[in-house]
Amino acid sequence: MTLSQAYRTALIAIAGFLLTAMLQTGGIAQTKAPQGVSNIVLVHGAWADGSSWSKVIPQLQAKGLHVVAVQNPLTSLADDVAATRRAIASQDGPVLLVGHSYGGAVITEAGNDPKVIGLVYVAAFAPSDGESVASVTKPYPPAPLGSEVRRDAEGFLTLTPKGIAEDFAQDLPGKERQGLTATQVPKHQLFSRPQS
Repeated sequence: MTLSQAYRTALIAIAGFLLTAMLQTGGIAQTKAPQGVSNIVLVHGAWADGSSWSKVIPQLQAKGLHVVAVQNPLTSLADDVAATRRAIASQDGPVLLVGHSYGGAVITEAGNDPKVIGLVYVAAFAPSDGESVASVTKPYPPAPLGSEVRRDAEGFLTLTPKGIAEDFAQDLPGKERQGLTATQVPKHQLFSRPQS
């Protein structure tokens, strides 16, 4: 699934979850029901930042939802989980946690917070307890994007323009792909689990 398809899927998944939550609470009028949700915390994947949700955020806000996109530092899974937990803590009330791609591993770790009432995985890794992205992907052949990843002297990984154009954001218009190439966030050691 491509990046823009993932955002459309996210909106559908979030809408479906919210509809289910509203039906379980007895209707739309019960906006303060214990099972209700008005806070959405969006967690981006690798090489992206919170602005990757920019097309989804206004649509959710138009529905009256409070939306926060986490700005993961992508320095480690532990750092990204900590950033997500800070975003959850700042919400007033129940939270629906949404993760895309690598963000799925982040929400798996951060989703134990009592404020989190649901997890939505949008074309995302969904490791079980004790698993990591590396262990989940180990049985499968490498993704085509792998040959377009470059490591710098400090161990941070970036994508080549070809990797973004052909494997990461191939269905986006050229200007958006160029923007992603220019603004990508290098990632480092994302696939290990946080130390408890």
